[in-house]
Amino acid sequence: MFVSDFRKEFYEVVQNQRVLLFVASDVDSLCACKILQALFQCDHVQYTLVPVSGWQELETAFLEHKEQFHYFILINCGANIDLLDILQPDEDAIFFVCDTHRPVNVVNVYNDTQIKLLIKQDDDLEVPAYDDIFRDEEEDEEHSENERDESEPPEKRTRLEEEIVAQTMKRRERREWEARRRDILFDYEQYEYHGTSSAMVMFDLAWMMSKDLNDMLWWAIVGLTDQWVQDKITQMKYVTDVGVLQRHVSRHNHRDEDEENALSVDCMRISFDLPLKQVKQKFQSMDISLKENLREMIEESANKFGMKDMRMQTFSIHFGFKHKFLASDVVFATMSLMESPEKDSSGTDNFIQALDSLSRSNLDKLYLGLELAKKQLRATQQIIASCLCTNLVISQGPFLYCSLMEGTPDVVLFSKPASLSLLSRHLLKSFVCSTKNRRCKLLPLVMAAPLNVEQGTVTVVGIPPETDSSDRKNFFGRAFEKAAEGTNSQTLHNYFDLSVIELKAEDRSKFLDALVALLS
Repeated sequence: MFVSDFRKEFYEVVQNQRVLLFVASDVDSLCACKILQALFQCDHVQYTLVPVSGWQELETAFLEHKEQFHYFILINCGANIDLLDILQPDEDAIFFVCDTHRPVNVVNVYNDTQIKLLIKQDDDLEVPAYDDIFRDEEEDEEHSENERDESEPPEKRTRLEEEIVAQTMKRRERREWEARRRDILFDYEQYEYHGTSSAMVMFDLAWMMSKDLNDMLWWAIVGLTDQWVQDKITQMKYVTDVGVLQRHVSRHNHRDEDEENALSVDCMRISFDLPLKQVKQKFQSMDISLKENLREMIEESANKFGMKDMRMQTFSIHFGFKHKFLASDVVFATMSLMESPEKDSSGTDNFIQALDSLSRSNLDKLYLGLELAKKQLRATQQIIASCLCTNLVISQGPFLYCSLMEGTPDVVLFSKPASLSLLSRHLLKSFVCSTKNRRCKLLPLVMAAPLNVEQGTVTVVGIPPETDSSDRKNFFGRAFEKAAEGTNSQTLHNYFDLSVIELKAEDRSKFLDALVALLS
């Protein structure tokens, strides 16, 4: 069920309890976690933090800890599946789910005892009505009552015939209701999309309790920016949420008057067509003429390439007088730390390092993440250029397809979900701008990259079409499931984003053939 009063129905419930905190491996989740950790530290709430990167880790971690806890908090995982069916918890276990994944599973919505959804209901949820999805089970028919002796009086036989007709009508109504239910659920669950940032939801809770700090506001900004960087929300949704946060920024800066740790709103800078010698320097060291005319130069260059809306409202922060960061740079840095391909570090180690980089006391880790992000950005540019020059993006009919081969330079940087999804989106945008085929401009993209050479697996991601009117809804999650089922392909649907799967390389051909047939 949806929680209407987050403070009373959530925070005051767990405030005096030991809670287990499951956090997904994405930047918005980390930011929401930081805000909740700060609140827990303020009120001395005992908690255990467990990072989870997929459903298997969530199930394993729950089985390991379920005897020790009764209250569980899930951040950016659990809303879009039947959580009780997956975890099989005891009846006294309570789950608080703060998740951006949509659509929300209908069983979670209408379970009013164990599932508590920390989700803003002003989001476009479109949850089906209870009576359209659930129906009380009718009692089994007593066949023995239908068996009558031929010698029964005519009055009894007439009443029996009327009962048979009534039961036949009920069975017909039941079949019609089940058919409508299938259609309603198909329409509701067909597309995957995202709602309000979990970091923003947690900041809203802190604000309602008058415990919001400047750091919490910054984490909410970074969480929202992660959604924009990953193209998870529409531009209208982003602009609306930026406006909400901007009001908090104005309030905080007026209240704190802390010049050393101030938040501000900037325009995101995208620089190109500038002297290489100048762009390799820090901004402060560039020629004064370039710095003063930078915006005009960018807009003039953008017009040459037909690029629109080059300026996007975002935020920056100062830590002292030396350290200034854009929210988008922090997103890239944190993402690079979390999906670091280093073999010596585990997923948990990367998670903790990425979480630490969000604290102002660990700027050395943030700068390390920035260097990793620069390396990944250079690799992104080189791979996209290579894919376009060698025509690796091919049309499969209903979608575009691109596969990165083992041995491609820096391909190891793109085996994880977030980095591969980001590469795929940039590749699709670049392809749409460069191709002359009008039909291909309207197609979605399926991209594969090597995951584990020894096991012969690849990561596959599906990206919706790149159009101005795109609602950011992704249909590949359900399509991948049906294609795998229809061909018995060896797939692993383990990620919380349903449009990302693991696939055995040997099954790639038949899986793609089934996907083509399904979407044609």
